[in-house]
Amino acid sequence: MKLITTKQALVEGLGIANKAVSSRSSIQVLSGVLLDARDDATMLSATDMEISIKAPVAGRVEEPGSLVVPARIATDIARSLPVGDVVLEQKAGEPQLEIRAGESVFTLHSLPAIDFPQLPVFSGQGFTVGKQAFVETVDRVAPSASRDETRPVLTGVLIQFGKDAVQMVATDSYRLSMKETPVQSSVAENFQAIVPARTLLELSRIASGTEEPTLRIEPTENQVMFQVGGVSLISRLIDGQFPNYRQLIPETFDYEVLVDHDEFLEAIRRIGLLAQKNAPLRLRFAENTLTVSAESQDVGKAQEAMPIQYSGEVLEIGFNPEFLEAGVAAVKESPVYLRLISPLRPGLVKGVGEDFLYLVMPIRLSD
Repeated sequence: MKLITTKQALVEGLGIANKAVSSRSSIQVLSGVLLDARDDATMLSATDMEISIKAPVAGRVEEPGSLVVPARIATDIARSLPVGDVVLEQKAGEPQLEIRAGESVFTLHSLPAIDFPQLPVFSGQGFTVGKQAFVETVDRVAPSASRDETRPVLTGVLIQFGKDAVQMVATDSYRLSMKETPVQSSVAENFQAIVPARTLLELSRIASGTEEPTLRIEPTENQVMFQVGGVSLISRLIDGQFPNYRQLIPETFDYEVLVDHDEFLEAIRRIGLLAQKNAPLRLRFAENTLTVSAESQDVGKAQEAMPIQYSGEVLEIGFNPEFLEAGVAAVKESPVYLRLISPLRPGLVKGVGEDFLYLVMPIRLSD
């Protein structure tokens, strides 16, 4: 095998493929990247058996071949090389890969390509969707998914496709994000699936680095493949029943307060510095004033007031500062609407429209 490429192309390809390299598996080949150089294209592939990534590498293949190299050291080497052409060569009958650039020569031990897991094969019967709208929806919803692997269904995002819109929902049982976005797609019929949030966030990072206006989606019964910019991201789908999220959202609220987006977000971030060791961020609504405060017994306390239109009874409610900040940051426009019922009922954060909703559970205040 002999491939002539550039430092930039190699670093970029490894950087993308590395996102699927296993860091915990005891199986040696899963800590490597499959380099498959063919006459028509060269691909770098990696998998941790949950997600798999295939990334192209631009270059000239002088001798086709494939092998698996250790991902971490190969990436470190690629980054350290001088700018310019890079030659990757495995000589006949030898297990090592030689990497040459300028006066630098590296020899890496490799594994046979046959040891690398066979990635799922797809039929090519997928559909396309507008990239920008899809990725924006991912970025605003996926962070609300759970990281607790004991409840797998909550680590995913429920995606529902119609002809002209996509809706995504995620919840970790303490907060819930839902967004419906108009989007151009070629989907033939309504489709829904639970996709791991990790997969979608990785897709967002990959897609943001490309200029292509669309991405391609091909689902099967238990797998899904996303393609954009020549990169293929393959993931398992999560099997299970997603919570009935519509039942979790109260139909009516007793209070609706409008606050300036940037002013409120900055206050949350400032005062939240003092909400340590699970201390809540307190919101106090009284006499056309919203007071944001926090107190940690071993650190100190802080508060900040801002004018609002509010004339009801005094209402004080506490939230996890990280969760509240994430919800307000996801609104993207001003004003932010806060809909509340009582200190023990969930609050709703939204923008002017109803296309994005963020429900967050309160924290019981001690006094």
